Amino acid sequence: GAAAEARFISSAKGKGLFATKNIRKGETVFVERPVVSSQFLWNALYNYRACDHCLRALETAEENAQRLLGKSSLVLPHPEQCSIRKDLHQQCPRCQVTYCSAECRQAALEQYHQVLCLGPSRDDPTHPLNKLQEAWRNMHYPPETSSIMLMARMVATVKQAKDKEWWIKAFSQFCSKTANEEEEIVHKLLGDKFKGQLELLRLLFTEALYDEHLSRWFTPEGFRSLFALVGTNGQGIGTSSLSQWVHACDALDLPMLEREELDAFIDQLYKDIEKESGEFLNCEGSGLYVLQSCCNHSCIPNAETSFPENNFLLHLTALEDIEAGEEICISYLDCCQRERSRHSRNKILRENYLFTCSCPKCLAQADDADVTSDEEEEGEGETDDAELEDEMTDV
Repeated sequence: GAAAEARFISSAKGKGLFATKNIRKGETVFVERPVVSSQFLWNALYNYRACDHCLRALETAEENAQRLLGKSSLVLPHPEQCSIRKDLHQQCPRCQVTYCSAECRQAALEQYHQVLCLGPSRDDPTHPLNKLQEAWRNMHYPPETSSIMLMARMVATVKQAKDKEWWIKAFSQFCSKTANEEEEIVHKLLGDKFKGQLELLRLLFTEALYDEHLSRWFTPEGFRSLFALVGTNGQGIGTSSLSQWVHACDALDLPMLEREELDAFIDQLYKDIEKESGEFLNCEGSGLYVLQSCCNHSCIPNAETSFPENNFLLHLTALEDIEAGEEICISYLDCCQRERSRHSRNKILRENYLFTCSCPKCLAQADDADVTSDEEEEGEGETDDAELEDEMTDV
């Protein structure tokens, strides 16, 4: 059976994820497919080409590197280590969005794409769905942390479903917040203009997608709840054919000299890409994962999430031995943030996730002065939206 299960802890903490058997360090606790997912809109606009359903990168590793470098003459060694199969790619015949396979095209069509397919209106700026996406892009610039299209796919899924109640129940199991907390989350995602912006989004969302079975989702309160649900539970997804190729190259058994040459080539490639494209290396999006969303945060996590299959399948991997009955925790902070003082860590968690941490590390440091060290003060200004992005998008 499964190695982990969700259990209710308390009304303050909500749910948690617990091991049902002993798990060894390095073991995969589970692999999970999202209930719904979507690529970020700016990410797609900037030609990070990904499967419209599973977010698998669609460019070959070489094309990926050429685009990120802005250099079309680049040739990657060991091209056979690239896992991208262009012969399997398929497009929706009506709107031309691209999928990595016939399976993904079919899965999207069955779940939500019939409702969202723009057909010949794909480039028509007056189409309600295009107006909604344009409005969202103008409110939410990179680094992206959420997407209105995740909510659109939730609505479309219920619209298409024979068993609508099953899906509504599936979405309702994600952690919900009080009205005040919802306001904070919306405020975090939309900034000071949030009330007017949220109302504009709601009107455009209604124009594009209204459905009487879901009428509550289109009311001001229901829409805010839906928005907050996605803002709180959305898990970042990052995929990259280049990083897949690098992992495959790392595993090659090569003579020492060749190995050193390849490693030097890869190191230099990443340095050059960073100069050209900065930190935006991956196809990025977000998804709702039932089990993963039950994982609580710890500043000393015993598990981490990653996307080793280059698509939306989330792998939860044990960082330590975990005993049956023990809670499985991940970190919502990246490695650098975890090394900061308890006060700084909790400032980030409070602002982005609306809770104060009481993991063993924070409890042990509870008596530390509630001030941040000087060098941290200088860095304080940098705690922006990038911190929302879970570390798992750092491939």
